Formats: sequence, structure tokens, C-alpha cells
Amino acid sequence: MSKQESIKDIIKSYLDERARTDELFAKSYAKKNKSIDECCTYIFGEALKNSTAFASNAQGCMMDNDVVYGMAVHYYDEDDIKVNKLPSNVRTSASTTTPAKPVKLTEEDEKKAREEAIKRLTEEQYAMLKKKPSRSKKEATEVKQMSLF
Repeated sequence: MSKQESIKDIIKSYLDERARTDELFAKSYAKKNKSIDECCTYIFGEALKNSTAFASNAQGCMMDNDVVYGMAVHYYDEDDIKVNKLPSNVRTSASTTTPAKPVKLTEEDEKKAREEAIKRLTEEQYAMLKKKPSRSKKEATEVKQMSLF
């Protein structure tokens, strides 16, 4: 399975779930003139428009999942959407992350973590105060005036 196919699968599974839970979107999702391939091409084209150059002949764009899913829904909702064809040298990639599982702490662990955090913050603030240059008062320089006599 290539990277692009996995992106399509991820987007398709989101859209399938959305259509299952949203009747209004299900009607748009069932349109005969729309396809997941063209949907992904639309998303890639929009990403390419928003990309920035970071090296010679190289561009990149990072997009949050919600933005990508929003573009996919927009593609299916709009009938007169323009899909830009991608140049042949454009490659796509995606990374998925699983959200971290929340950790349950006991009251004792919470109290200990809080005390450690306060202690660490106190030490950091104290260190910052020590690093600040002391403001020395400028010594008043005497202005000597030449005597004309």
C-alpha cells in the first residue's frame, strides 16, 4: 500500500463515518459525479497552493487532520468545485499519530507532582533573577569648566 493509498483510506474512513452519522452529508457523499480519488486530488491541490518553498525546487505543507477532513467534506458538498490537476513530480506523504492515553494519578501522586512542579518553577525563577544584570547606578561625573582667568 503506497502512502497516497493510505491517505485515501484514512479520508475515506472518516467520510464513511461522517455519512453514517450525518444524514445531510450522506446525500452529498452519495453523489455520482464525486469520487475519493478526485477528492484527494482536490485536497492535494489545495495543499500545494498553501505550500511554501523550503529548498530549491522543493515545497512543503503541513495540515491538521481537521483541515483535511474539512476540505474533503467541502469537496462533496460543493457541486461546482474546481479540482486542480497535480504536476507529475508532486509527491504526498502523511503521518498519523495515535493520541496518548490519559494517565490516572492518585491524590498522593498528584500532590507530589504539584509540589515538584512548584519547586522546579521556584528554582527556575530564582535562577532567572540571578542571571539578570544588576543595574548599577551611573556615577555622576563632575563637569569641569575651564577657567578663563
